[in-house]
Amino acid sequence: MNKLKERWNITSNFQFFIIILVFAITGSTSAYIAKPILSSIGITKESVSLWLYYPLYIIVILPFYKILLFMFGTLFGQRVFFWNFIKKMLDRMKLGFIHKIFEK
Repeated sequence: MNKLKERWNITSNFQFFIIILVFAITGSTSAYIAKPILSSIGITKESVSLWLYYPLYIIVILPFYKILLFMFGTLFGQRVFFWNFIKKMLDRMKLGFIHKIFEK
C-alpha cells in the first residue's frame, strides 16, 4: 500500500481507499456494460467463436473503461489523479494523441 501511495503521490489512506474504490466500480461497470453492447450489434458467445468474442469484448471495454474511470473519478473528487492516470495509459498504448485533443 505504501509503495502505491508513494508511486501515485497520495498522502492519505482515505484518498488511497477512494482511488481503489473507483478502480473497482469502474472495472465492474465496464465489464457489465460490454456484454449488452456486443449483443446489440449481434455478437454473442453463441454467434461467434470464443477466440473472436473475447478479443472483441476487451476492445469494447477499453474505451468505456477510460470514460467511466474519468466519470467515477470526478464524482469521487479525484478528477486530477484519474485524468493523469488516463493520459499515462493512453501514452503507453501509443494513443497519446487522444488526450492531446482534449487539452487544447
